[in-house]
Amino acid sequence: MPTTLALLAFLPDIVGGEMVVVLLLVLLLFGGEKMPQLAKGLGKALREFKKAAGDVEQEFKRALDEVPDPTAPAKPAAPRPTPPVSRTEPPPAPPRS
Repeated sequence: MPTTLALLAFLPDIVGGEMVVVLLLVLLLFGGEKMPQLAKGLGKALREFKKAAGDVEQEFKRALDEVPDPTAPAKPAAPRPTPPVSRTEPPPAPPRS
């Protein structure tokens, strides 16, 4: 499970004190009653995003497994069946008169 610092790595310029100011501003804007709902919605959105990313990754893996290996030797083709040969006697020659 990633740590909080790893989750916030995309915000390299925001440090602890600035983060506290941002959280206080969010608290003032949305109020204490809306904060749990906001966090719940954010959690659901992150869960759905991770699920979709995992589904895409599984689809890529499945597609890569289906691609034939170009370095593998080709399978020999099955021999083509030959048509049956009918062995019939030629018609008798007509009598000479």
